[in-house]
Amino acid sequence: MSDSKITTYETDFQAIVNQIQQTKRNVYQFANQLLIELYWNIGQVISQQVASTKWGKSIVSELAKFIVQQDPEIKGFSDKNLWRMKQFYETYQDDEKLATLWREIPWSQNRLIMTLKNEVEREFYLKLTHKEKYSVRELERQIDSSLFERTIIGNQKLSTVLKELHPKIENNFKDNYVLEFLGLPTQHSESNLQKSLVQNMKNFILELGKDFIFIAEEYRVQVGNSDFFIDLLFFHRELSALVAFELKVGKFKPEHLGQLSFYLEALDRDVRKPHEKPSIGVLLCSDKDDEVVEYALSRHLSPTLISQYTLLLPDKKLLQAKLHEINAMLEIAE
Repeated sequence: MSDSKITTYETDFQAIVNQIQQTKRNVYQFANQLLIELYWNIGQVISQQVASTKWGKSIVSELAKFIVQQDPEIKGFSDKNLWRMKQFYETYQDDEKLATLWREIPWSQNRLIMTLKNEVEREFYLKLTHKEKYSVRELERQIDSSLFERTIIGNQKLSTVLKELHPKIENNFKDNYVLEFLGLPTQHSESNLQKSLVQNMKNFILELGKDFIFIAEEYRVQVGNSDFFIDLLFFHRELSALVAFELKVGKFKPEHLGQLSFYLEALDRDVRKPHEKPSIGVLLCSDKDDEVVEYALSRHLSPTLISQYTLLLPDKKLLQAKLHEINAMLEIAE
């Protein structure tokens, strides 16, 4: 068949390829659900038998050997994995609302999440893994970077303006962004930070969230006869809004907000499409004083966030302490 004929039928051909690929995804998802339910059922049997003292630890090892003897081709049922199935069942046996989530997540990701002791944290990562389709490596990085704590703290610091303009904004921004993948020295310039983020955009999107779509660096907006350049411009699919990132190497200063608000006004007037929500601004700085941020944003009507970035993985205990401190303050305020 000539190239011209192939071009003629290309749309039809692509439709068939799309069907094949979708069917492959459906088969994989269905197979995964069956496998997870099998692990759940095996875990239930082991848990109940151990609880009734009918089985001891040695019996589980015997079960693993028996499975291999009956069918040497069966893999994944070592005594360690059988004990994990028991833990899996016991972790979620009293929480039916999460069943639809763990059934759709691969076993390796489930194994990581079920080791977390905090029930709310487990639910957070189950929902996010389901939504973002995290690989094991991606999920492991998010847990190591204390994504749960950073996101919850970020939710509590959202301004009233942001919540009113974007009711779905929770869980989409963080108070602290971890950029350990950049490999930058402690002393670096804003230009180096910007270039490194663009060069490592795949990892940066993982840190931001997969609903962020990168548009451009040094995005030009023209106001009057002058050109202005936004450091990084994104579009957020769920919020249906442009998101402007302004980078600052150094401590946050209240005057930084004026520049970012100006950029948001230019985006909303000249770039935003009619069906899109108001643009959001994120001032990303290397250091900030929370009290100064609170004062600066208290009467600020522009939908902006002040976030800090770090080049090292955070101390989980420090973040948990900060989260407890914020919760305690909120309880007092109520």
